[in-house]
Amino acid sequence: MSNIESNNEPNTMSNSVLNSGGAVVEIYDTTLRDGTQAEDISLSVEDKLLITEKLDDFGVHYVEGGWPSSNPKDAEYFARVKKLKLRKTTVVAFGSTQKFGHKAEKDPNLRAIVSAETSVATIFGKTWDFHVIEALKISLDDNLGIIFDSIEFLKKHVKRVFFDAEHFYQGYANNPQYAQSCLKAAFEAGADCLVLCDTNGGFIPRDIRAVTSAVKEKFADSVTLGIHAHNDSDCAVANSLEAVLSGATQVQGTINGLGERCGNANLCSIVPNLQLKLGVRCLGDDELKLVREVSRYVNELANLSHAKRQSYVGDSAFAHKAGMHVSAVRKHPETYEHVNPELVGNSQRILISDLAGKSNIHRKAEEFGIHLLDDKSEVQKILDRLKDLESQGYQFEGAEASFELMMKRMTGQYSEAFELLGFRVIVEKQERCHDAKSEATIRIRLPNGQVEHTASDGNGPVNALDNALRKALLSYYPALKSVKLHDYKVRVLSGGKGTATGVRVLIESGDGRARWGTVGVSENVIEASWQALVDSIEYKLLKKRT
Repeated sequence: MSNIESNNEPNTMSNSVLNSGGAVVEIYDTTLRDGTQAEDISLSVEDKLLITEKLDDFGVHYVEGGWPSSNPKDAEYFARVKKLKLRKTTVVAFGSTQKFGHKAEKDPNLRAIVSAETSVATIFGKTWDFHVIEALKISLDDNLGIIFDSIEFLKKHVKRVFFDAEHFYQGYANNPQYAQSCLKAAFEAGADCLVLCDTNGGFIPRDIRAVTSAVKEKFADSVTLGIHAHNDSDCAVANSLEAVLSGATQVQGTINGLGERCGNANLCSIVPNLQLKLGVRCLGDDELKLVREVSRYVNELANLSHAKRQSYVGDSAFAHKAGMHVSAVRKHPETYEHVNPELVGNSQRILISDLAGKSNIHRKAEEFGIHLLDDKSEVQKILDRLKDLESQGYQFEGAEASFELMMKRMTGQYSEAFELLGFRVIVEKQERCHDAKSEATIRIRLPNGQVEHTASDGNGPVNALDNALRKALLSYYPALKSVKLHDYKVRVLSGGKGTATGVRVLIESGDGRARWGTVGVSENVIEASWQALVDSIEYKLLKKRT
């Protein structure tokens, strides 16, 4: 990094942005191209079209649909995306500069970009002399020629062309004169935006600021600059913000930071930071409220679990656990919340654990609609019971349905839906090569006094017990027909008892409209599962009555 000088002067761009509130940055989403290069990510054409429509609702300015010449899926996407009635978003075709030795008008990659019939195209070209010499095996002047020729050709067929200066920051560090000569070639050929890329993702904000500021100073206001950052040093979001403060007015990234290796800059963090922290307009206020919804939507289509601790959009982003924190946010949320969660479509959550204080109990009572007596003894009893159960291994952070039932039982505001008279679970395995078989029988007494005695099999003992219980209850509680078990987790609790060690079972259930979590703890995994299963069913019946 010897060629990069640290800029210790105050950043005047930062002050003007913060004071004016009128600066505008365009958001360029590359989830459908760069995002799909992430490990374990695969999107169908239908997925890509659905995400395009969702990003249009979100107000993203540009959506990079893919590389038309790279595979039949992307070619089909560009053929079908024309039929979507997008209101805010412009779809962009992506590709590379022409191959050396090809004439631009005959280069198959450039012709494929034109055939996509988008009004905007983005092409990347080498700006790091090391890559030009070692990867392309051509001269530095030849590389300048293919950058110029490729953009000049596209400008005859496409309204706007963006140039992704690949490895620009690395190239600038090694040979600043050549890296900037690549930008000059692109600009003189007619590029509408010069996008500076930290392709290896190894730069830190200080150096992004120095390089971007130097480029901005050289080109003054004659060009539009963009930033495309990868996250290999965990600085992609910070680097993108630093580039904006140094003059970039286009930010490229992906939803949830999906991308190759460690991912790309995360737009779900960049957009709120720009708008709420820096006063830089990029989306409307109503669109900003969709950021959590968009984050979860993309994860669902990509078949990814949601990151609880993700900034702004994660379930834990505005979750409070310590009693002192809860007491403070009940008075003034800003004591432990850096923004109003509703601005990004999220909500405050109060967690229940052995760290809870009386404020947690009061807050959860309000949330659950539970009337607590004025005397402090009732709250203290609930708090004592909570801490006792957590010491046994219960965990209510992911099982709030069980905690609500516990509170309502302790305050006399809930009666059991049925009485258990007994159950038996049999697991049979006859030969080593055959699968084990499970069967459960159960006897319960319903509120009308009727006794149900049923049996059912299942693909495991817990599944068999679940099936038998539902079978016994369904005639009296038909609403249970909609309840599905979505997730089942068993956690072995710490201890030195070997196979006699206690376990905690967490179950997530849903009815198509809502999901809820329940918990059970025992040294017997069937008993722990039974506790969680019963709470799951009783919670559904509780909500049905209310």
